[in-house]
This record gives sequence, C-alpha cells and structure tokens, in this order.
Amino acid sequence: MIINKNIYLIGFMGVGKTSVSKELGKVLGFRVIEIDDIIEKTIGISINEIFSKYGEDYFRNLETKKLKGIRGEYKSVVSTGGGIVTREENIKFMKNEGVVVLLKAKPETIFNRLKDTNTRPILNNNMNVEYIKSLMDKRKDLYNMAKDIEIYTDDKSIEEVCREIIDRLRGYE
Repeated sequence: MIINKNIYLIGFMGVGKTSVSKELGKVLGFRVIEIDDIIEKTIGISINEIFSKYGEDYFRNLETKKLKGIRGEYKSVVSTGGGIVTREENIKFMKNEGVVVLLKAKPETIFNRLKDTNTRPILNNNMNVEYIKSLMDKRKDLYNMAKDIEIYTDDKSIEEVCREIIDRLRGYE
C-alpha cells in the first residue's frame, strides 16, 4: 500500500478533516481516529463544554494525551483538532509517527461552512471572516512547520480531496 504509518489530517476548523478522514479511511481500508470524538467520549461532555468549564489549556492537555495514546497504531487516518499544532510536541509526534497532511481553505469558505454552527468554542462570539483569517494567520507558521503535504479543499468534493491526497502520498514515499 501507499504508506504503512498513520496519515494525520491537520488544518483549521472547517477545512474538512472529519469528512475527508472518513472517506479516506474507507478508500484505503485504514482505521479512522477522530481525536475530538475520543476526548468527548472519555470526558463525557462536548468540546464546547470542556472549553467553558475547564478552559483551553485543559483541553489541549487532553488532546496531547489522546494523540500520544495512539502511538504504534498504524494504518490509521487521524483527524485532529484545528489547534493540535499549537504544541510543538504534537507536531514532533505526528511527523515521527506518519505523514502529516495539511488541509487548507480560504477564510470565506470556512465561514460559509461553519456560520450556522455553535460547536466551535474558539469561534463562538467571533463568527466572521476577519476573525477566522486572523486566527488562521496566527497558526499559519505552525501548520507549515507540521505539514508534509498540503491540499486545498475549496470547491472540491470529499472524493476529489481524497484522490488528491492519495496521489500525493504515492509521490511521498
């Protein structure tokens, strides 16, 4: 197969990590691991509630712990949270354990995908293109440091994004 390690999907919220991971896992026959789902199941409350009750640092600690908890489980597509790159140890872990695929989209695309949701604690009360762009700009260098492959998701179907990832993975190894 293309790769024997994990494929880590990173990128800003709303770029399509969850949707792409499900389809990519199906196409490759890989297990799909959704870090945010694991956290919610472990703690028993939503990410929104974790942020409001315990704060972002508490969430980031859980995120790092759950990420590192999948060490050695290869041939998985791992969908990460948008802020996973805010900790250098997470970047090092993902790069060591597999291939890191950065999914990207324009701030306007992200706004249009997320504008009717309230499940993104960092965007709640800041749901506008300007704020999204400013947060993306703050994380840009971290995403670029982490990525092995970069794929744009604007105006593409999930299937098109998966085909592009697979094509790029073939050229990666």
